[in-house]
Amino acid sequence: MNPDIPLQLLGGLTAREFMRDYWQKKPLLIRQAFPDFESPIDADELAGLALEEEVESRLVIEHGERPWELRRGPFAEDEFSKLPEREWTLLVQAVDQFVPEVSELLENFRFLPSWRVDDVMISFAAPGGSVGPHFDNYDVFLLQGHGKRNWKIGQMCDSESPLLQHADLRILAEFHETEEWVLEPGDMLYLPPRLAHCGVAVDDCMTYSVGFRAPSAAEVLTHFTDFLSQFLTDEERYTDADAKPVSDDPHQIQHDALGRLKALLAEHMSDERLLLTWFGQYMTEPRYPELVVGPEEVEEEDLLGALEDGAILIRNPSARLAWSDVDDDLLLFASGQSRYLPGKLRELLKLICSADALHTDNLGDWLSDEDGRGLLCELVKQGSLGFADDE
Repeated sequence: MNPDIPLQLLGGLTAREFMRDYWQKKPLLIRQAFPDFESPIDADELAGLALEEEVESRLVIEHGERPWELRRGPFAEDEFSKLPEREWTLLVQAVDQFVPEVSELLENFRFLPSWRVDDVMISFAAPGGSVGPHFDNYDVFLLQGHGKRNWKIGQMCDSESPLLQHADLRILAEFHETEEWVLEPGDMLYLPPRLAHCGVAVDDCMTYSVGFRAPSAAEVLTHFTDFLSQFLTDEERYTDADAKPVSDDPHQIQHDALGRLKALLAEHMSDERLLLTWFGQYMTEPRYPELVVGPEEVEEEDLLGALEDGAILIRNPSARLAWSDVDDDLLLFASGQSRYLPGKLRELLKLICSADALHTDNLGDWLSDEDGRGLLCELVKQGSLGFADDE
């Protein structure tokens, strides 16, 4: 994608201008980012997803059994008929993994790294429905899919911002409105992290939320050190072979001990190859790992034969793929796993990560390459790729 071409999605801004002036800096309202937008899923279909065991869903009822009552799915079908006429919201996570037409919307955001995209959450709200004023610690694009929603934005927040006493929802106790808009189908609002916002349904409405993964420093430290510890032997310990004898108080921890400790940490924490391996695996972990399940074992010759007979491979909707350079080699990340590959497979990796479907026409000579066939077979066994007829 050329970063200097104006985009309707960004209100005529180029991707370069948007990243420079707005991304993680300030909000942007885009009227008709998706002109004449028609939601590929309706309210009944969204409610149907909320009945499924494998789908993460929530109901927020502003005036339920208690203020801002939260119920978690899966829901019984008759539960929706018992809801009040106003002031409730149904939220369904990762709809892109269950509805291909919703997943296709993400193609419009390819000016951002695909491994940063988390999911597309869709909310349906009855008139007056809201989840209260709140803030997110990640970037989000809010696309109006049906009906109208009033959006207000407020102050920048942090962990010290006062919240209402609520066991499940992080609703701001204070909201200082700065701007207000009503969004109609096709309109979109970009919000940077930590900006207070509050959306209230004007009528029955649906809103698409495209969220982005942003691991916290605590998550990075915790998960990376757990990953790193797998590669450390018990013999690698704090040492002080150069220490001087105690001349004053033996109970005092001297600062040179901290220097040796920092050196021990730096020796391992600064290993870029291990850091890249962990980061790629962490950022491609699927939201629903149980859905990335490989079919029965397949041998390379059977895979090749199936493709030559016209079979088509597609990505599992729950699979996440990314790759990176490591010296002259490549490192593929597929649904939380990683694999080193020879540099000659660069174009094949790009094809696997970007193509809607893989078949003899676009795979071409890669099917006669031993490493290429092996990679395709491994991804089918892992479940990141599957035959179209099996989906």
